[in-house]
Amino acid sequence: MRDAMLKATVFTVLALAVGDVLAAEAGAPGDRCRDGDAVCLDTVQVTATKRPESTLDVPAATTTIGGARLREIAPQTPMDALHGEVGTFVQQTTPGQGVVIVRGLKGSEVLHLVDGFRLNNSIFRNAPNQYIALVDGQSLERIEVVRGPSSTLYGGDAMGGVVQMLTPELNFDGEGWQWDGRLRAIAASADDSLVGRAEVKGGHEGMAFSLGLTSQEVNDLRSGDGKTRPFTGFTQRSADFKWQADIAPGHELMLSLQYSEQPRTPRYDALVPGFGQTAPESAVFFFEPQQRQFAQLRWRIDKPNALFDNAELHLGRQRVVDDRRLRDTGSPNLDRERNRDTTTGVSGQFGKDIGSAHHLSYGFEYYRDDVDSSKTRVNIDTGAFSVRAPRFPDGSRMDGWAIYAGDDWRHGRFDLNYGARYSRFDISIPPLGTTPGVSLTPDDFTGNVGLAFELSDDVRLVANLGRGFRAPNIFDLGVFGPRPGNRYSTPNPDLSPEYVTSIDAGVKFGTETFSGELIAFRSQYRDKITSVLTGNLIDGALEVQNRNVARQELWGIEAGARYRMPSPDLELYATATYTRGDEDTDTGTMPADRIPPLFGKLGARWQVRDTLGLEAYAFYASGQDSLSDRDLVDPRINPDGTAGWATLNARVSWRVTRAFELSLRAENLADRHYREHGSGLDEPGRNVIVTVDYRF
Repeated sequence: MRDAMLKATVFTVLALAVGDVLAAEAGAPGDRCRDGDAVCLDTVQVTATKRPESTLDVPAATTTIGGARLREIAPQTPMDALHGEVGTFVQQTTPGQGVVIVRGLKGSEVLHLVDGFRLNNSIFRNAPNQYIALVDGQSLERIEVVRGPSSTLYGGDAMGGVVQMLTPELNFDGEGWQWDGRLRAIAASADDSLVGRAEVKGGHEGMAFSLGLTSQEVNDLRSGDGKTRPFTGFTQRSADFKWQADIAPGHELMLSLQYSEQPRTPRYDALVPGFGQTAPESAVFFFEPQQRQFAQLRWRIDKPNALFDNAELHLGRQRVVDDRRLRDTGSPNLDRERNRDTTTGVSGQFGKDIGSAHHLSYGFEYYRDDVDSSKTRVNIDTGAFSVRAPRFPDGSRMDGWAIYAGDDWRHGRFDLNYGARYSRFDISIPPLGTTPGVSLTPDDFTGNVGLAFELSDDVRLVANLGRGFRAPNIFDLGVFGPRPGNRYSTPNPDLSPEYVTSIDAGVKFGTETFSGELIAFRSQYRDKITSVLTGNLIDGALEVQNRNVARQELWGIEAGARYRMPSPDLELYATATYTRGDEDTDTGTMPADRIPPLFGKLGARWQVRDTLGLEAYAFYASGQDSLSDRDLVDPRINPDGTAGWATLNARVSWRVTRAFELSLRAENLADRHYREHGSGLDEPGRNVIVTVDYRF
């Protein structure tokens, strides 16, 4: 019965498609702007200013992946869609996971949102983590990235930028009931994977709902050296429900429910020897299970009054389950961890036009995180059972609230965005054994200013200055126990917040045929929370501790361009991102951790006719041998540096009928053996991916 549901989905899609092929329906025209390709600046985003605006017009540096492009990419995890895009480097520690590095920062240093609600929680690491993969990439309509600190609108954790994952809005016209649905099947050869997605939407003017189910079955991966990598298979099940209704003129309610689970995902880099290792760290290491449960109620008001022209109020609750089963190599002790973080949040955002020149945005937010953590141990030789110190202090709590206000002032050729935010946190960690409890109440004022100058209708000069602030979370303050790379983390109750000041400047341009951007940035961090080797050993492992010891300089260049010829319908595109980072501590200067190499993509798309599209593209990255002391002892990173690489890829899409579409992608055609810098496993070898879509 293996893969029975997915295979049934495939056969159902094909059977329905054959009927439509016989009906010989005409194909629908292709998208003119590729629905949000990252270097197409005439798209609309909502994240940078919390209202719909063209990416060309906003001063902030943004990357947008629209629905059509997401469906072409068919990402296994949401972050897979950002490979090679401007300013977004994707790293993967283990299968079924993936994170994005923005301007040299990752994890809790970048704010992740789902439909405006914080995915970041109090146990987010300031390093790559697995929680982003618990958002179903098949359910998304857009991914938007704001590069650089967005401290006025988003506050804490938005140090390197903001990554927002957006699900579709539901809209139907007419009084009668209407229905729309989609079946999708994706099969890939490199990991013998099958993905199935079924969704249905129904509604009429004023009310609509949607229901979606996704299933992934991924087997062991074959890399470019021809080897099949063990411990790289995983399973994921996801479901989503959304309901929207007009409850009164100018008032809309939306209820969104999301669930995702990986029942048993291996930690590949712990189960297979890495660089500098002769044996794996763990004999057993499984995330078992990983879950995300999410519910959000949104009240949208579009009825002007004296206080605001439009408003949104959000009430949400998210529960992340991070359970683990692990046993160190050579040890008889099998540990079972139970870790949960429950986030409850309420926020309000309001917009008001003041005359014809000013748009005022203001709002508030409150989030509370509660942590439930425990750990037990069984000796597999003797059967002895014991209760151990948990990974996170059980009963920890983190409250955060903020108020903010910003103004978008347009005057002639100038567009000035500026604002300020006050944030306060109440962090409480109970005592753990002999370790005393922690009670912190950090607060701070932050803000940013952005300027766009219109050189012409199609060209903007842009500049941004921002100051960010991030309070230490429960992971920073209270994490305890073994860590990858033969490390053992001890808590530090004396941590304080970290700060960043960032500036960027550049040019954006966008016409019907030619668009792009060139942005240079520089960021200065102080009191940066950094994992430090203390020089001590605990049970043979290197002791590490989070401390405010680093001062970091990050700078780089982000570039992307797109040229489109109307006849033939041919598009050429290219991206390139370069980042450099240096870290100063009391012991000296060294490169910053996990800094991406020069990376990007080159490609050409040819819409042969409305129903047939061709694409050839290459991903590339230069070598990276600028490594920190921590990189040098990380078994995921070659201490001699990560080699540069490039892959050749191709895609064919055929819209057979209005309802039925086929896509064939061939990736890594040369079967190149390579690894993304900082990743825990090698990338797939030659990979053929077939996607079948049927709409009804």
